[in-house]
Amino acid sequence: MAHSIGHHRGTAVVAVASGLALALSACGGSPSGGGGSGQIAAVVKGLDNPFFQSMESGIKEQASTSDVEVTVQAANSTTDTAGQADKLTGLAGQDFSCFIVNPITGTNLIEGIAALSAKDIPIVNIDSPIDSEAAKAANAKIATYIGTDNTDAGAQGAAELAKLLPGGGTVALIGGTSGDVTSAARLDGFKGALPPNITITSIVAADWERQMALTKATDIMTANQNLSAFFVANDDMGLGVAQAIANAGKTGQVKVISVDGNKEAFEAVKAGGIDAVVAQYPYVIGAMGVEACKAASAGQTLPTNVKAPVQVVTKANVDTALAAAPKPAAPYEDPFAALTK
Repeated sequence: MAHSIGHHRGTAVVAVASGLALALSACGGSPSGGGGSGQIAAVVKGLDNPFFQSMESGIKEQASTSDVEVTVQAANSTTDTAGQADKLTGLAGQDFSCFIVNPITGTNLIEGIAALSAKDIPIVNIDSPIDSEAAKAANAKIATYIGTDNTDAGAQGAAELAKLLPGGGTVALIGGTSGDVTSAARLDGFKGALPPNITITSIVAADWERQMALTKATDIMTANQNLSAFFVANDDMGLGVAQAIANAGKTGQVKVISVDGNKEAFEAVKAGGIDAVVAQYPYVIGAMGVEACKAASAGQTLPTNVKAPVQVVTKANVDTALAAAPKPAAPYEDPFAALTK
């Protein structure tokens, strides 16, 4: 989140050891055996968002390649913090060797992670970081953190907007849910790298939702007829913003840059509705999570923090990006590959 998707400012990143799980919600079934030493459990954000659907695919396909069983469970939505915590608690009572966790906020899974840490079960934290201070206070230990450098992703978005608006202009920022670490990092990175000739007119939250982003963007453009651009914290909201711009008859005139890398957003870049996508690769993040769990279960020491690949996709390279999806078109580093051979 969206997604890619979390937002608290200034939160230190803490790595979490993780377990993987086959997506029960998507598969409608549970893995045979209900646990076991070679099994991974994964708890991800809501599968109502294509970013996390891709992450789940990466988890399941890598588990198949790595010959491990995985059980994936997801929150009912990207705002279902209590429900997600309950999913982790339920899985924690079973016999998994490792957990992969993708928390909705920096703290909503701390209690469950602490309970697993007390049993020395490795936890791999992917995509959205656990709050380091809360984790330390609860004695919740993370084996590794794997995710996009969201501050850098935001900065890359600002650099791309500087190219689109060489003469300067105004930009409105649309973030996800309040308290989401990922969203805050993307917006902060964007603000920090924005050239002085581009002014921020407003910053609003649209809860990672396309329809809400459409409404908010419409309101912003009504209030500011001369707005030059939007920077949007995930692609689903970016598509809503693009629709608002189209409804106003300003496609191409008001620029849009979003973060995530969903296929539908790439298609919008190709069609001209979105100008650039700072693409993360949730499929790769999920796959690396499984590799990390397999290495941790085998007793390997894991790197503390692993950056997932990011690529800026524009009309110039969108065909290559679409052909390679859900993986990056360019090569990337995977430090876990050597640990699982």
